[in-house]
Amino acid sequence: MISKKLPSFIECYRKLISIPTISSIDQSMDCSNKFLIDSLANWFNDLGLNVELYSISNTRNKFNLLAKTRNDLGGLMLTGHTDTVPFDANYWKYDPFVLTEFNNKLYGLGAVDMKGFFALIVDVLRNIELKKLKKPLYILATADEETTMIGANDFVKSTTLKPDIAIIGEPTSLKLVYEHRGYIPIIVSIRGDSGHSSNLSHSVNSIELMQKVISNLIRLRNITEKNPINQHTRPCLIVNFGCIKGGDIANRICPYCELYLDIRFVSTTNIDTVNKLIDQILKPITNKWSDRITIETLYPPISSYKCCIDNIFVRKMQKLLNKNLESVDYCTEAPFIQKLCPTLIFGAGSINQAHQPNEFMHMSYIKPAYKNIYSIINYFCN
Repeated sequence: MISKKLPSFIECYRKLISIPTISSIDQSMDCSNKFLIDSLANWFNDLGLNVELYSISNTRNKFNLLAKTRNDLGGLMLTGHTDTVPFDANYWKYDPFVLTEFNNKLYGLGAVDMKGFFALIVDVLRNIELKKLKKPLYILATADEETTMIGANDFVKSTTLKPDIAIIGEPTSLKLVYEHRGYIPIIVSIRGDSGHSSNLSHSVNSIELMQKVISNLIRLRNITEKNPINQHTRPCLIVNFGCIKGGDIANRICPYCELYLDIRFVSTTNIDTVNKLIDQILKPITNKWSDRITIETLYPPISSYKCCIDNIFVRKMQKLLNKNLESVDYCTEAPFIQKLCPTLIFGAGSINQAHQPNEFMHMSYIKPAYKNIYSIINYFCN
């Protein structure tokens, strides 16, 4: 019997949203995911699953969770990340940590990316006789997907599990995704000179030098946008400038400036090729200012991902859901999870809401997502 203490779907959802799990390289914003992991562990225990928690080294008290019916060959893994991106309270109409319903939408930080997925799993599992499943079911919850992806990487390195197939519950608008870009997160640091703003003749202003770097990277982006990879005119590279910091006052020459950016690349290229393109486009600047410019990765790059469409379990998933396989531009933990088994991405909500102020899950996704998850578990575990 399932414990009567197990909360409803909306109560689970509300609880998960209420727990800050921000993942950031800025220590002042970074949060442990331990309280959320503990909540999931309690619910999965109540459902009768075996639960294992894994502390992740070299993190700020971050954990992975694995809940399972049993250890055996094959079966299904449902997986997702527990962390969210940071938020700017000035742009939020609603409290990011209070699940708020309005106009058929559920608002909250992580509502689609991707705490709603775990609330749905709990709701589905309460209506499945887990002890009667013929093949194992695994639920994996990871840490720090929004930054280093160390949670998924750490788990894959240490586990011996080999499910038949894994589903990552990212918000795909219930489309079935088999391919996405990789990305390289970069920090450009420039050391200029300090001095009075009235005396610029012999000084290097780091902001002005950064402007040259940005101009060349925009040129790289423009070149690759004119070289699309298919009929949908998807560019080979996406170059995004995410954060820039520099200077402190208007009447002083800026002595230091840094830029955070990410570059996303399609599965037909690789990390080395992208690095060479970056080196080439910035070479005129780095050659002249080699003693002032440093280019480093913020954390290890993530490879692109493409699942084999001829795999028997991938074909079964396609047939079960009656959906075509699609490619997307964002990045997930699939490059890591796919080392264990064929991996597809499928979940409720739109990626257009992810990383946005007033992030929401449209309630029209909830019933079909429930039905799909229920069908997937019964098909691959029976």
